[in-house]
Amino acid sequence: MAFAGKVFERIRSRRTQLGLAIRVTVAATAAYALATALHLLLPLWAVLTSLIVTQMSVGRSLKATRDYMLGTIGGAIYGGAIAILIPYSSEAGLLGLLVLSVAPLAFIAAVNPSLSAATVTAVIVLLVPTMHHSDPMTSAIDRVSEVGVGAVTGLLVSFLVLPSRAVRQIRPAAAQLLELIADAFTELLAGLTRGRDNDALHRIQDGIGTAMVGMNAIGAEAERERAARLSSGPDTGPLLRTVLRLRHDVVMIGRATVVPLPAEVQTRLAAPLTEVSTVIARFLRSAAAALREGAGAPPIHPVHLALQHYAEAVAAVRQDGLIRGHASDTAERFFALGFSLEQMHQNLCDLDRVVGEWSDAASGKAVRVAE
Repeated sequence: MAFAGKVFERIRSRRTQLGLAIRVTVAATAAYALATALHLLLPLWAVLTSLIVTQMSVGRSLKATRDYMLGTIGGAIYGGAIAILIPYSSEAGLLGLLVLSVAPLAFIAAVNPSLSAATVTAVIVLLVPTMHHSDPMTSAIDRVSEVGVGAVTGLLVSFLVLPSRAVRQIRPAAAQLLELIADAFTELLAGLTRGRDNDALHRIQDGIGTAMVGMNAIGAEAERERAARLSSGPDTGPLLRTVLRLRHDVVMIGRATVVPLPAEVQTRLAAPLTEVSTVIARFLRSAAAALREGAGAPPIHPVHLALQHYAEAVAAVRQDGLIRGHASDTAERFFALGFSLEQMHQNLCDLDRVVGEWSDAASGKAVRVAE
């Protein structure tokens, strides 16, 4: 019983991936059935197209469908025109047409990867007639028909079968980033007194970079859905920009904490820095949890108080002249740290506002899907 419960929880934690697997299966089956019913020459291409356009979210499916259809139509027109306007009567002639078809389209695909289907389509339009003894025009029409059936099927399945909206995926993606930023922030401030664990810090920074790329991609998909009126909810822009600015704050703090502070400064700032590290990391992790759960933003007052205590300690250090007599780069890092923390304070206030906007209560009890 306990084992079954664990398996169920593992599957439940991967419900987004499970939903994609179900959609892909339904799309492939439906595309094959429809292509067979329409007596298309090669149902294989309808099935393959349905697999390509059925993506993790509706927004990504829209982009995949648009790109694949544009590439297919463009490749069919170009390949068909080459085959019709330049007749050949030998294998050498066909080889020359193949080069003429592939080279320019491959270059275009290298410049604009979204049109990569054009090269494949042109080759199929050119070569299929040699195998099935049909004319290039018929080959082009068959190819566009097969791809069209697969694209429409995949897109409809993405809309109707366990649809996954990118706007819903923004929350966990942003939450993961906030947790990684909290880990990096804690490690960086700890390095001011005990030195850095560079291996741990590199792992965290690499994770932040990967997660940032993923979140930006999801954000673009979410805005595509909003533009097509497929979903509604908070604008993703403020959330993405705020998380990105917090990422930049961590980078700036990293530059300011390359080496530990002088011993006497460490003694005076140890307690306020520990408070700042603990409070800000807790706020970031609480904000991440609030995003996942659709709850309101956590209290930000402790962040204000911790940074005020740190500012007072810094003022006392400056008044007592503890920075004087040290190398200029030490003083620069000391003041840069204060500036970076102040900038991060402003961005945390923005995060407090944005998380509130993404709460279920503020957005009308979760994201509403446009019918």
